[in-house]
Amino acid sequence: MLLDTHGRQAVDLRVSLTDRCNLRCTYCMPEEGLSWLGKPELLTDEEIVRLVRIAVRDLGVREVRFTGGEPLLRPGLVPIVAACAALEPRPELSLTTNGIGLARVAGGLRDAGVDRVNVSLDTLDPEVFHRLTRRRRHQDVLDGLAAAAAAGLRPVKLNAVLMRGVNEHEAASLLAWAVEHHYQLRFIEQMPLDAQHGWDRTRMVTAEEILDLLRTRFALTPEPSAARGAAPAERWLVDGGPATVGVIASVTRPFCRACDRTRLTADGQVRNCLFATGETDLRGALRSGADDAELAALWRTAMWGKKAGAGIDQPEFHQPERPMSAIGG
Repeated sequence: MLLDTHGRQAVDLRVSLTDRCNLRCTYCMPEEGLSWLGKPELLTDEEIVRLVRIAVRDLGVREVRFTGGEPLLRPGLVPIVAACAALEPRPELSLTTNGIGLARVAGGLRDAGVDRVNVSLDTLDPEVFHRLTRRRRHQDVLDGLAAAAAAGLRPVKLNAVLMRGVNEHEAASLLAWAVEHHYQLRFIEQMPLDAQHGWDRTRMVTAEEILDLLRTRFALTPEPSAARGAAPAERWLVDGGPATVGVIASVTRPFCRACDRTRLTADGQVRNCLFATGETDLRGALRSGADDAELAALWRTAMWGKKAGAGIDQPEFHQPERPMSAIGG
């Protein structure tokens, strides 16, 4: 098992497949992009599958989510998924994507073993999308969502970040649209994970503000706390249900106490927290000939040292040097 000194067990593995992305979201990276990892630095397909196998077979991981950067840019994505779906015990497999290109591969991902997808969509307005992402690919995202639903990758979850003065006025419209299309919408407080370190707490739209915006149009009833478990989103029934909306208050109401995640970066580093300032190198050990037991031991040690909290709600918080694209969301 992957335990820490605070009694938490990590059963949810986030695997970053690449640091590259085909969008340039203002809250993630600069317009010119970043210095991407070179191919020798990235884990190979076989190395990824081996580490996932160790996590599932030896360390108690039950859920695996593939992230990026943008995971659809990984050439070997479908074979990686298929190999992980063949593991015993079979983990639940999901994918977080910006949706660009999803229309082409949704069926293949389902056949390979992906159970569900999370798609980022911050706006219903193509012009606002261009302002936020610096790309004119809004319709591609909508097409990807429709294809995922048609392929049976349900529930299709939407992740939305509201930016003050940019798209916060769309909160209620986004929820109405998601309910109409049977997507599960989750609003996420903007987090300090941008490469340019330009995050400003005062410009962040908080969870309470999000709920106030939604209540101008909908009646929200909190779900029983027991239903949340280790999930980061607090959820509300919309107009009595069955539709729900989630809010992930990563900054104003951190959920570290119930965290059950471990993270593997595209270059083979274990991160025991999204906001960790240190990493454990599995790639180096793997390529030096470490066996599965040795790799598992390194992973256990990395998780044992996990802090009680990320400290994001504290004045002395320091943003990690590695941006979201390298860490994996």
